[in-house]
Amino acid sequence: MPAAAYARLQAKFAEDQCVVLDGGVATELQRQQALEFRLSDREHWGFESLEHMPQAVEAVHHSYVLAGCDVVTTNTYGILEAPAPVGLQRPVNLRTRPLHWMDLARRSVRLVRSAIEAANKQDQCAVAFSIGGDVTTKDQLETIELVVRALEQEPPDLVLFETLVMLEDAHTVRAIELLLETGLPVWMAFRRCRQGPCGIHGQLWGGPEGDFFGRLARRLEEIGVGAILINCMPPDLVSGTILWLRDFTDLPLGVYPNLGRYSDPGWRFTHVKPDEYADAALRWRTEGAQILGGCCGVEPEHIAAMAQAIEGTRAGTLAEVSTAMDRPGRGLASGDREAESSASAAPWLDAKGRQIYPLPLPELTCEPDVFVPTQGSYLMWKYLYNEGVGKNQRCLDIGCGTGILAVQLALNGARHVTALDIQKAAVANTLTNAFRNGVADHVSGEVTDVYAFEPEEKYDIVVASLYQMPTDPLGNLSGHRPIDYWGRNLLDHYLAVLPRMLKPDGRGYFMQISLLSQEQTESLLRQAGFEARILDFALYQFTPLFLENLEHILRVEGISDAYHFRFRDEQVMVMYLVEASRKDQVPAT
Repeated sequence: MPAAAYARLQAKFAEDQCVVLDGGVATELQRQQALEFRLSDREHWGFESLEHMPQAVEAVHHSYVLAGCDVVTTNTYGILEAPAPVGLQRPVNLRTRPLHWMDLARRSVRLVRSAIEAANKQDQCAVAFSIGGDVTTKDQLETIELVVRALEQEPPDLVLFETLVMLEDAHTVRAIELLLETGLPVWMAFRRCRQGPCGIHGQLWGGPEGDFFGRLARRLEEIGVGAILINCMPPDLVSGTILWLRDFTDLPLGVYPNLGRYSDPGWRFTHVKPDEYADAALRWRTEGAQILGGCCGVEPEHIAAMAQAIEGTRAGTLAEVSTAMDRPGRGLASGDREAESSASAAPWLDAKGRQIYPLPLPELTCEPDVFVPTQGSYLMWKYLYNEGVGKNQRCLDIGCGTGILAVQLALNGARHVTALDIQKAAVANTLTNAFRNGVADHVSGEVTDVYAFEPEEKYDIVVASLYQMPTDPLGNLSGHRPIDYWGRNLLDHYLAVLPRMLKPDGRGYFMQISLLSQEQTESLLRQAGFEARILDFALYQFTPLFLENLEHILRVEGISDAYHFRFRDEQVMVMYLVEASRKDQVPAT
């Protein structure tokens, strides 16, 4: 009976024994290179494998049962995004029919029970139905309602509502109510630490929240939630959170972090040995964790080593292992199998002795609707990296986008970098990437219309990788901004305010494509008392947007010194990286 397995968990809590949760099912399918399996956000974190390869899913569950788990989760983490029905995109033949996702939800429970029975662990191992992520839409809330109907016919022992982050949407609150109304125990897991909500790689989202998470835990206890856990973030953020939560709630508390990072179309595993993971789990047990397991990238071998290490321990009374725990997160925070250096291969270095394979590009996320770095941005980044521009200086990044230039200036040792963009999302994206690269204390952001920007202070360094596109005014009317006939609106404004942005010995860097007039740029620089120095250039094929404007581009080239190259049907422009400084100023070295 399902109730017997959960009663065993409650008995373990009462006896101060640790409950062992399993690891990442979808990432384990990927690691084992299961037939036809690819892990991707677009494929709902392995949910489709319930249809295409149920035997492989059951085998993964079985491996976690044998590792010593008390709780095994269904492979339904991505059910909120599951298509209905799954598989309709594939050809249908007479012997197979597409399965509805509700059928797959019920199948997921049966597969875990079958794996438990195969290990002869009935009534010892509980089945947790996994639902992943905040509920933010009406469609997702309707999915929760339908999941409840499906589970009436194939009930698990508990529901694990996991990887919740923001909890600000009424849909999520209603989803919690619906799950509690089933009468099934509901455990809730959050990607949050005591400082606030976290990204999957450990970046904090937003400022300090005080005791918000703690008070939330208290409210969840009052409405009947059975346990609170933290999950889906790097192990180095786990320590301290359980101790802090204990002040607010008497519920069982647990942790199950990830090992690695997601990079479409799969998970990149962190090189952490099972005994290292077991050592970290002992620390979390010392801090009061009553449920321990793993999220993405945590393998059965990690769980087995952890289960053996915590056997017979009591929460918060592991003084005998405190010495071994003096090094927080040792061996868990970095490194992965793919990137591990071969002892037989000498690293590729640049002229300054820096390793450039792989190239140390800042770690960047590119949020939806934010401009990804352009070829011009890459060209400027290369120069900033090679020359270490910005060290001990105050810098300004105009049109920051994802923040590739602002972050590199900060990595170079800038005292401070101000990042500007007209998009609020771009400024937020830049600040997130600054955190991901450990330079958040040196980067600030401001939302402003770059077309109308007027500086309020002077900087040592100003960088700008600005949009440039000659545009035909016919059919491209704009309300409050002038038509960019020459493609120079942003660049000309930048050059006009450059004297007011730069300190006397400051330098401005900008990218200019060959479709814009060099003569006009030189004229504006002379009027401002500046001169140009070409630092680098690169060839760049026309994108579809430039090809759409080809007729007008040819018109501009016919009446100015703008140009590009033609190779049969290929159109190629040149991107110039330019340094502007006041005349008679000593060139930067």
